[in-house]
Amino acid sequence: MMNYFILWFFIYLFLGILFYLSGVYFIMNDILILMDWEIISYNSCSVVMTLLFDWISLLFIGSVMIISCMVIYYSNSYMSGDCNNLRFLLLVVMFVISMCFMVISPNLVSILLGWDGLGLVSYCLVIYFQNFKSYSSGMLTVLTNRIGDVAILMSIGICLSSGSWYFIYYNFYSFNWSYMLMVLVILASFTSSAQIPFSSWLPAAMSAPTPVSALVHSSTLVTAGVYLLIRFNNLLYQFDLSFFLTISVLTMFMSGLGANYEYDMKKIIALSTLSQLGLMMSILFMGYPFISFFHLLTHAFFSALLFLCSGLIIHCMNNTQDIRYMGGLVNMLPYTSGCFIISNLSLCGLPFMSGFYSKDLVLEMMDMTYFNLFIFILFYISVGLTACYSVRLIYFSMINYIGLLSYNCYYEDYDMMFSLFLLTIFSVCKGSMLAWLLFNFNLVVLPLLLSVLALLFIFLGVFIGYESSLMGYLNYNLFGFKMSFVFEFFIGMWFLPYFSTYYLSSNVLNMSYNFLMMVESGWGEFLISGLLVSGFIYLSKLNVLYQSHTISVYFILFILMILMMVLIY
Repeated sequence: MMNYFILWFFIYLFLGILFYLSGVYFIMNDILILMDWEIISYNSCSVVMTLLFDWISLLFIGSVMIISCMVIYYSNSYMSGDCNNLRFLLLVVMFVISMCFMVISPNLVSILLGWDGLGLVSYCLVIYFQNFKSYSSGMLTVLTNRIGDVAILMSIGICLSSGSWYFIYYNFYSFNWSYMLMVLVILASFTSSAQIPFSSWLPAAMSAPTPVSALVHSSTLVTAGVYLLIRFNNLLYQFDLSFFLTISVLTMFMSGLGANYEYDMKKIIALSTLSQLGLMMSILFMGYPFISFFHLLTHAFFSALLFLCSGLIIHCMNNTQDIRYMGGLVNMLPYTSGCFIISNLSLCGLPFMSGFYSKDLVLEMMDMTYFNLFIFILFYISVGLTACYSVRLIYFSMINYIGLLSYNCYYEDYDMMFSLFLLTIFSVCKGSMLAWLLFNFNLVVLPLLLSVLALLFIFLGVFIGYESSLMGYLNYNLFGFKMSFVFEFFIGMWFLPYFSTYYLSSNVLNMSYNFLMMVESGWGEFLISGLLVSGFIYLSKLNVLYQSHTISVYFILFILMILMMVLIY
């Protein structure tokens, strides 16, 4: 029997290498191809599919394909015990095709098709493990992304009223609806990339299988919003973006702070992804779209590697995701632990790792902008928090011996280990390779303090993360204060999940319940639905009474008649 996982692994590997090398060729020779494919033409009305091939779309598709082939090869072993693994493979393939469809489209209608495909398939993948929690998470995910779909539909209406669906036409000049188009595009991007106030769906989507999390949170659904804004960058920079910059920086700060209070391994990695998305968005709103794209590509590989390593660790820990039950894994799972630590260090921005080149460049460009001290301080604190939760995660799961469970099965699967290999190489080398490809300048001149400030905050975050891990598991009574509310506030992402779900629905549900009890089941039921029936029942009872007591009724009627005649006369 043919193994379809291996087949799709080779297909995506071949396509990924082909697209990636094509992107390198396009960037070195400055080539752009805009291809119109006329599907059908009838009476001067034509349906045209337009494809845009430039170095941005080709490098991005190449990265998505390479990560997807590794995820599919990993899934061959990870999902081997699942009865519906072919259904899972089909959903993953559809997910990647939807992403590629969105990336190569310069047309808002075809972008919407790819965007909707991402939203629908991601819902199917989040609810793949059929339980109540997965259904709730899937509904939160798909409804949040519906807001972005509505925003893109309204953008299509604005573009159509101006004459064309090609968004490239509207990027370079200002017209009556430019501001509204910019706001709608940013709204769509914020829902997909889970910026405040739409952040709650991203940790909730961790209900999906781990290979899906690696794909969704590294290079597909969450990066679609960033990619859309990179395409619209010339339109955005005609307006003041300082408000959106503040939201992005607060998202980065909020997710970094929440990850330091979280104990679920997959949620910590999801919050780290959210933090990096805030970093990409904020540098994009500062006016550097290609640096944002650079960080997007480097982040995709070490983020996917983090998820795949965590999936193997969770397998070995008997499906336990709580890092308090782990410890000493560096001795039991040496290869996986090595890959996990490399990806974590790359995430922190340790010098000469892949993440260092993009993250350090982002911070240096931020140093040279004109934004205020609030943005400056939050940026550097967020970088320190990244190092803090990364070291805390490594300490709890790799080094510490406290939480070892007795029923673990330490076995590194060779298929899973192979899929980590290429991602580990990219997590080390991708940053320097892309920095050489994308940018002509290699020298950023800053004062000594600003040059080393990023490293200082990284090492400070490493120190604080290690020290806070030694303080104990639940730091409620730190420094003698009862901080349960603060703990819940930080771990609950500033209560955003409650605002997104309970606070929106609770008043409406209470009102509908009261309406049901008062109107449908109360006086409304009695007066409207039951009145005619009650009247007929009363008349029928009267008729039965009249016919069953004939003599007595006649006698009573006779006496009443005599009394009435006496009273009248």
